[in-house]
Amino acid sequence: MADMAENNRAVIKLREKFASSILEVKEFRGEVTVIVRKEDIVALCKFLKEELRYNLLTDVTAVDYLGKDPRFMVVYNIYSIPNKDRLRIKAPVTEGECTIDTVCGVWTTANWLEREAYDLMGIIFKNHPDLRRIMMTDDWVGHPLRKDYPLQGPDREPYKGRLS
Repeated sequence: MADMAENNRAVIKLREKFASSILEVKEFRGEVTVIVRKEDIVALCKFLKEELRYNLLTDVTAVDYLGKDPRFMVVYNIYSIPNKDRLRIKAPVTEGECTIDTVCGVWTTANWLEREAYDLMGIIFKNHPDLRRIMMTDDWVGHPLRKDYPLQGPDREPYKGRLS
């Protein structure tokens, strides 16, 4: 199945234009994932949208690999409506920096999606036009989807079971 990923039109074009940016290409259950250097995310996404017609950003999220380096993976799920093709782009982000450039200039839908990843995982999207919390209150401490976040929340009594 690795051939499916390597023969994917987008992967071939990305390898031609961004060979040094691509860290890995994977295929799982018919879905192709390209892992790229975070430094090239904006140029790569712009190329995907403008040249390869991936005109829909369906989701931006992050995965926490606590205990590994890099700790985080920012995930972009994109779709080409004209080509009826789906692609996943991932960019590793270290815990120390925890930053990546925004793709709001490529897809405007990234605005709220990146805010959610910031709010819940603590990923800072550089040059974002309005990077602030979107789900948690402004005074919330921490990022609740991180694996090292206390299960009971900050400054909470531990769960003691049912009261009745």
